[in-house]
Amino acid sequence: MTLNLPSPIQKVRFKNIDFFIKRDDLIDRDFSGNKARKFHYFLDHDFPHIKRVVSYGSSQSNAMYSLSVLAKLRGWSFDYYVDHVSGYLRENPHGNYAYALQNGMNIIEGEMKKESESDTLFISEGGRGKEAAYGIKKMADEIVGFFGDKKVDIFLPSGTGTTALFLQKYLPYDVYTTACVGDEEYLKKQFFMLDNDSLVHPKILKGAKKYHFGKLYDEFFKIWIELKQETNIVFDLVYDPKGWLCMMKNIEVFKHPVLYIHQGGIIGNESMIKRYERKISEKIR
Repeated sequence: MTLNLPSPIQKVRFKNIDFFIKRDDLIDRDFSGNKARKFHYFLDHDFPHIKRVVSYGSSQSNAMYSLSVLAKLRGWSFDYYVDHVSGYLRENPHGNYAYALQNGMNIIEGEMKKESESDTLFISEGGRGKEAAYGIKKMADEIVGFFGDKKVDIFLPSGTGTTALFLQKYLPYDVYTTACVGDEEYLKKQFFMLDNDSLVHPKILKGAKKYHFGKLYDEFFKIWIELKQETNIVFDLVYDPKGWLCMMKNIEVFKHPVLYIHQGGIIGNESMIKRYERKISEKIR
């Protein structure tokens, strides 16, 4: 697989404010965004004894799909654990779930048991782990190569916080983020799981209100549409809307031009758009 790196940095204007966008959605159709960065290590290194990769998370996870691509490329089997697969999704496979199954994913409902097997690679939910530093450092080097000595503030929404933390560790600029999974305390714990030095932890910004991860919100869909119309860029529908809402609410915090890190995961929009369409149609009835 040949990745489109360095990914381009594009200047856009949104709500009369100039932003830079790190277009990690353009790295590759099947291997994009922060998941491409987190799993880059496993593309560039040899694992002669590995025959199987095992991970866990939600049934429409971007990481799940990216791992299915990685496993297919490597010729590994792929076992993925989920708490539950809805009856609707089983009967109507779509989005990341459908494409991961096409790539040969074996989905298992229940708790993952991490057994010690020399031929098995265990990857934490969302790709959290020290291996992620490899690809994220490459992104940091690309950003420094573009901006050089110019001051810039970095913003991105976080799940496990892995990308934000390693970016802060490798960049001379301030990195800001917001919690999309859990609250600020949850995100701080994730940071400490990766690095005990709080000096390299990103700055966490609070949004206007509390949102539950994966739920549908009118304001999410609204800003997603506005971004598409004003910037001609399609963003992710899970992380990016909350990220942009938080960034715009806290715009006075930033002292320098802002670089927003696109989260990739556009394939996952297929399932999200279907959910929003059902929600909208129910409102109209």
